[in-house]
Amino acid sequence: MDWLSYLNPLMQGAWVTIRLALYSTLLGGMFSFLFGIGRLSGSAPCRWASIAMIEIFRGTSLLVQLFWLFFALPVLGQALGLDLRLPPVVAGTLALSLNIGAYGAEVVRGALQAVPHSQHEAAKALDFTPRQILWRISIPQAVPEMMPSFSNLAIQNLKDTALVSLIGLGDLAFQAERVRNFTQDSVGVYTLLLLMYFGMALVLAGLLRLMETRVGRWRARGI
Repeated sequence: MDWLSYLNPLMQGAWVTIRLALYSTLLGGMFSFLFGIGRLSGSAPCRWASIAMIEIFRGTSLLVQLFWLFFALPVLGQALGLDLRLPPVVAGTLALSLNIGAYGAEVVRGALQAVPHSQHEAAKALDFTPRQILWRISIPQAVPEMMPSFSNLAIQNLKDTALVSLIGLGDLAFQAERVRNFTQDSVGVYTLLLLMYFGMALVLAGLLRLMETRVGRWRARGI
């Protein structure tokens, strides 16, 4: 079979992969700020809850997290009399988001702590509240420092989406395996798969580099 004939199913899977990567990266970014800021919170319950989430999702395999959400959570819900079954796309997005969020939380924490303490003291002298200091002083200065690390996490997250094929989600890896099983052409299918992931990662890296440049200019203008 001609390699070009593989492109139709692979492109369908690539579209699923792109959406999954986009959703999980955006949601993972929100988890990053939630857990990262929570870890620095003055409230002990909030701080320890954030630490627990970070350590659990950094300290366990993404594959195990994915299987737990898709296979184990419904069983637990059944024992509790609840329907906790998640569609594959929801389970995949949630597992990827929590995983990237746990790693991103440490990026957020480190960047916030890198803001000079003298600026916090100056803001307190101006009668800023802790919330105002966080959103008007700390985060605007910390975001540019987070960008390179977040870019690496986003690219890693794109590659990690291949794991969702193991729960039956028709992403790029899933479609590639179906084509390979049908054609028995491992070289052709997996070569195209490698090139397609590389191409998507290259485009994503370019977009993220552009975003880093824009954020750097935004910071330089002092907005």
